[in-house]
Amino acid sequence: MYIVVVGGGNVGFHLTKMLLKEEHEVLLLEKDKHTYQQLEPQLGSALMLGDGCETRVQREAGFARADCVAAVTGEDEDNLIVCQMAKNTWGVERAIARVNNPEREALFKELGIDGVVSATEILFNLVEQEISAGSMVPLAALRRGKIEIIEAVLTGRSPAVGRRVRDLNLPPGSNIVWVVRGEHGLIAEGDTELEENDLVVILAPVEHAADLRKVLESGH
Repeated sequence: MYIVVVGGGNVGFHLTKMLLKEEHEVLLLEKDKHTYQQLEPQLGSALMLGDGCETRVQREAGFARADCVAAVTGEDEDNLIVCQMAKNTWGVERAIARVNNPEREALFKELGIDGVVSATEILFNLVEQEISAGSMVPLAALRRGKIEIIEAVLTGRSPAVGRRVRDLNLPPGSNIVWVVRGEHGLIAEGDTELEENDLVVILAPVEHAADLRKVLESGH
């Protein structure tokens, strides 16, 4: 899989390193020369100097053959432009955008961005479930912290159906952070009552992931 990452900040750098470790073909685009020079010794040929919003740079970076483009700069406007150009100009199958202002998340989705990631939203959900500040982990460190993001659809047999999030007996360290119900996404608060066919998004330690999925999906 060929993946282009736009934005060489902490998120872009760690994302690129993780993808390279998984043996994907990856190219990180960074427009700031100073940042580029700092990253070059660590990334080598997986790094390119250029503005990811420019058509010429996108052509040189190989957007036309990319399987996925991830725009993770600190500017929402740039991330939106990159993803729209990736989809509309180059026909990239999957475009993912980092959203720094969570109020813009709905707009990004309305404009056809395949994946929208808001670190603020995820951290907010953890706080709402009364997780201590010391337990919160930045997105770029999820793998290093051995935390897995799990999606599960609740069947009619799931013991979670009809119960509030705060009343669930989840494995240690596991937290429901988001619920998709129909066409709407809901913040998973303690009083959120789960329903059949809800898609729930959970952060869970890797060692508990299998048990958590089994419980939520099959009702064991």
